[in-house]
Order: sequence, then C-alpha cells, then structure tokens
Amino acid sequence: MDPIRRDVLAIGAAVTAAAAAPRAFAQNATGAASSFFEKGNVRIRYQETGSGFPLLCLPGGGLNSRMAVWPTAVINAMDAFRNDFRCITMDQRNANEGESTGPVSPDNPWDAFADDQLGLMDHLGIRQFAFFGNCIGGPFAWKLMERAPDRVVAAVLSQPVGHRPEMPDVMYESGRDGWAPDFRRRRPDVSMEVIEKYLHNLYRARPDFVYSVSRDFARACQTPMLVLPDDVDAHPYQTSVDIASLAPNAEITVYPWKEPPELKARTINRALSFLKTHTPVTAAR
Repeated sequence: MDPIRRDVLAIGAAVTAAAAAPRAFAQNATGAASSFFEKGNVRIRYQETGSGFPLLCLPGGGLNSRMAVWPTAVINAMDAFRNDFRCITMDQRNANEGESTGPVSPDNPWDAFADDQLGLMDHLGIRQFAFFGNCIGGPFAWKLMERAPDRVVAAVLSQPVGHRPEMPDVMYESGRDGWAPDFRRRRPDVSMEVIEKYLHNLYRARPDFVYSVSRDFARACQTPMLVLPDDVDAHPYQTSVDIASLAPNAEITVYPWKEPPELKARTINRALSFLKTHTPVTAAR
C-alpha cells in the first residue's frame, strides 16, 4: 500500500474511534451491559452490576433521570454498593438522552414512574428490594413505599427533591424549560398542553413536601429510611428535616457531608451500613 494512503487511512480510523468513544462511555457508564424490557407501550432500558440482595438505584436529573449520569453523581451508587448488593438501575421513561420510552401520563405521572420501576422488578423476578435514590429519586422512593410497602425493605434518599415555598415553581420550570423542549423535538406528537398538565400534576397538584405523597402518609410509613440532606433550589434542606421528623423510622446524616473527602467517605459507609442492617437475611430475590 502507498505509504501516504496508509497514513491517511490510519488517521481516519483513529478519528472515527475517538468520535465513537464518548458514546461508548455513555452506553456503559455503570460498567454493566444494557438490557431492555417491554410492558405494553412502555420500553425500559436497565443495567445490573454486582451480586447479593437487590438494590434499586435511581439516578438524579429530574425528568432527565438516566443511567449515564451515575459517574458524575455525588454518590455513584452503582459503583459504591456493587460489592455488597445486586445493583439495578434504569433510564426513566422519556428522559432526554436516555433510551426508555412510554406515554406521557398527565393524570397519574408519579404512579406511571412507579409502574415502570415495579414492572422492572417483576421482570427480574424480584419481590423485595432495597432502594437508593438521588435527587428526584426521593419522590420516586416515596411513591414506591406508598404503592408497595411490603416490597421496599429500606431506602436511602440522597439530596431529595422537595417543595420550596419561596421558589414554588422551581421543579415545574425545570421540567418546562430543561426537559420539555428536547423531548418535544423527539416527540412532536405530544402537545405542550399535555406537557403542561403533566408538569402541573407532578409539581403543582400537591405543592408541599415531596410532591408524590402527603405528610400524613409519611407519618404512617414504617419503612426504614436514611436521608442525606442537601440545600439547593430543588433539594431544600427543610424537606430532608421534615422527612426525618415525620417518618417514624427515618434517620438523617450530618449536613453538609460532601466535603471534606473523609466525611463524604464516612457518609457513604453509613449508607452502606444502613442498607446492610435492614437487608433481610432471607428474602425472595
């Protein structure tokens, strides 16, 4: 082969490989192979890593909650807990840059997410499981505990989303301005009117606490919980305090806990210890 042509081909191959690398990284962000399950008109992409008692790990990002964000999360649950648990994660339905799809269900949006999450557990043959959720994972956890209290054995709520009275529409606006435009480019069949109703029922229909359940349910909920507080616009510190105050079996860590690194490491270890303490010795996998 002509040396110049050979060099051009080699450079072209290297450029192609470099361009593909970010996509490959995103597809394998948790270090696990992706799979899909379908139920009716819903298709969910999920991944598993590790072994042991099942731990459902739901990433943050609001309505863009997807597996690819774990490597940059404050706690990468898929990495931190895989030596002790069978860690399972998923793209939430219709998250931009994710691969899970389903209808936009304006009349029961929190229940639709719970249907997907419980449906994945059913698909995997898992009855009881522990839970770790970051950000919007907080409201997801509460809806799961309401819907299936006998299945969620314990939950860690890291930086949970909640209602901030002085900024009542912060989550609504995040969905409208940060999620809806890209979603509608992919799904122009879903009208803005439907999306506004959807966001209303997620964040305005119950403008208090954690959106997905009431304070009365929190007072009655017996599930052991550990709360890792935050205090940014979408993660009010007061929400974490209220969870710890209302739920009979809730604990809360110190705040702030993300710095210095030694304190963050101790907090992660506390979360791991909490989950292991509340894992049944024998339970249906």
